Amino acid sequence: MADTTRVFVGGVPYAATEEELKAHFAQAGNVVSVFMPIDRETGKKRGFAFVEFENEADMNKAVDMFNQTEFGGRTISVNAARPRE
Repeated sequence: MADTTRVFVGGVPYAATEEELKAHFAQAGNVVSVFMPIDRETGKKRGFAFVEFENEADMNKAVDMFNQTEFGGRTISVNAARPRE
């Protein structure tokens, strides 16, 4: 199944929490989940995230609303997530 409802968010501030991202992206629609990968070596966040929406329309709205906008003092890039390999 393709990830047609997930966005990739690049440039996420390291201090940001999943709850903050969920609240921010909820402006575009119903957020199902937020995943912020952690580096295995350092245990620190890697500076990007995946946000999953309830439907494709909300996902597209999030890309339109938030790509190249400011979040937590950094400019984030928001794009449709590519399917997992």
